[in-house]
Amino acid sequence: MKLEVVVHPNSKNPQFKKDLTGMLHVYVNTPPLEGKANQAVIESLADFLKVKKSKIILLKGGKSKKKIFEIFD
Repeated sequence: MKLEVVVHPNSKNPQFKKDLTGMLHVYVNTPPLEGKANQAVIESLADFLKVKKSKIILLKGGKSKKKIFEIFD
């Protein structure tokens, strides 16, 4: 399954939100330095979706706010 998200690093309270278009917004409190925010998003998604972190791969958007992740079963 592919999942497109918008990431908001350096947020005060980590959370998930859906906007009016159905896009998932992920708020993490880590800075966007050296892939730390990407790793925090993977950990948050793993907890949210109840899958292992190793089952989530960043496909596209490593340095962008819009990212596409693939989740394996």
